[in-house]
Amino acid sequence: MEYRTLGNTELKVSKICLGTMTFGEQNTEAEGHQQLDYALDQGVNFIDTAEMYAVPSRPETQGKTESIIGTWIKKRQNRDQFILGTKITGPSAGLKHIRNPLRFNDEQLETAVNGSLKRLQSDYIDLYQLHWPERKANFFGQRGFQPDPNEAWEDNLLSIIHKMEDLRKAGKIRHWGLSNETAWGTMRYLTLADQHDLPRPVSIQNPYSLLNRLFEVATAEVSIREKIGLLAYSPMAFGLLSGKYHKGIEEKDARLNRYKQMSRYNSKNCYQATEAYLKIAEKHGLSLAQMSLAFGNDRPFMTSNIIGATNIAQLKENIESHSVKLSEEILQEIEAVQEQIPNPAP
Repeated sequence: MEYRTLGNTELKVSKICLGTMTFGEQNTEAEGHQQLDYALDQGVNFIDTAEMYAVPSRPETQGKTESIIGTWIKKRQNRDQFILGTKITGPSAGLKHIRNPLRFNDEQLETAVNGSLKRLQSDYIDLYQLHWPERKANFFGQRGFQPDPNEAWEDNLLSIIHKMEDLRKAGKIRHWGLSNETAWGTMRYLTLADQHDLPRPVSIQNPYSLLNRLFEVATAEVSIREKIGLLAYSPMAFGLLSGKYHKGIEEKDARLNRYKQMSRYNSKNCYQATEAYLKIAEKHGLSLAQMSLAFGNDRPFMTSNIIGATNIAQLKENIESHSVKLSEEILQEIEAVQEQIPNPAP
């Protein structure tokens, strides 16, 4: 396993990160513990979660993922063996069961951190992330920025940075990061932190896959030049990039079948692009899953690729992508598809 430096910190994280949002919904506690054990045995030392998980978030399962990780930590007594990241939920009309209203003010940041620490049964969080902006930007499934003249958001980014420093000084978090953030928002945070001699965000967790390379448009340059690495989520596009839907071998309760309301990857263009990528993988004797993950693994802005699975066989295949290197020929063929059907998933 290869390890990379997390932003400007001293932490070294595996280039494969274990995503856990299925724990407590599609995966039981025992299955979650099995995945965590297997990932650590394979050299994965980075685990990502969020207070809103399991997904889809609902009152009955909210926080359950963190709780499953917490019982695993208590049982294994291994907290010093891995890097743990979680997130505070941003404003969303559908998530009022978490807190209402959802804000990134001092009180809610404190409440959210304390809740996560309790569920995780940990004294500290290595990486605490803002799940998405408090302002109206970078919505799930929205392509590009669409200004809202009625937006009530007031610039509170500096107060967020100050609170993150308070949490760090209290020993509750070690570092902080962004998620679903724009290039503008990322640079604002970085600039304000530098101007006020406060700790910078060290990472940005955004979607990135063969079906969604929008990160490359503006944020990739910020990532490389400012040393704020990408933690890529949905690199498998909810499993579409495994090829199982095209082969007709997906399980009845597979994610895209089970959650049809999550239509980000259900478009005709996504299926057409995936079919083209599947042909490339088969031509070169690769599984589509490993080709898809290997592509992301070696992007110059990538710090860690967040993979998730509902069973050990999927997890094994995904983790093994860390040793796959794509030839120049494969990369050129991938680019040809991207030029024909660019970024079909918003």
